[in-house]
Amino acid sequence: MDGTARIRAGRWAEKDKVAALIADALHPDPLAAWLVPEATRRRRILTEVTAIWVEHAMFYGDTYVTDDLIAAAVGFHRYRSIPPPANYRSRLTDAAGDHAERFEILDGLLSARRPAEPHYHLAFLAVAPAAQRRGVGAAMLAHHRDRLDRVDLPSWTDTTGECQDVYTRYGYTPQEAIRVPAGPAITPMRRTPTSGPDPLDTVSAAGGTQARGLGV
Repeated sequence: MDGTARIRAGRWAEKDKVAALIADALHPDPLAAWLVPEATRRRRILTEVTAIWVEHAMFYGDTYVTDDLIAAAVGFHRYRSIPPPANYRSRLTDAAGDHAERFEILDGLLSARRPAEPHYHLAFLAVAPAAQRRGVGAAMLAHHRDRLDRVDLPSWTDTTGECQDVYTRYGYTPQEAIRVPAGPAITPMRRTPTSGPDPLDTVSAAGGTQARGLGV
């Protein structure tokens, strides 16, 4: 990653750009194809649904981005239960139309497996397609790891495909897979906070992670 790039907190005015970035990264993923089979509608629907959750994170979590907005991490502070987004069902129907039911199915599957212990829920980690495999996703994960280790908080995320290897290098442990009806398997992953030097600080990470986990 460019040494001049800086990771910072996302701004309210950037929430739509963050949602579009996540949709672009998620678009080719099998989970996105299951959610919205029609490729011509997929990016728009993903953007509008993701925008609901990015906005919600501004109130019940946080968003971190690179200065050039080529990568973003969106998560929720689940120290206790948090409410769903305001008017979620009607907003989801407006955004997803006849695909809303699939988003609801995914939300239910992910929520059922989420731990009851206080934790940070990394709902999205996205890198723009043109910037992937340049170490940007690894840099975002390192930033995320360091923040949570300072407050001694476990982290939870949901992954699909090859990005599991990147998360594993940053201390995440795969849990039992979630089976989406007639869709791809989703692997929840948990990370226990650690202290002391991390061997990954001396390793160059090659992969760029895409967005993972639509339901929160």
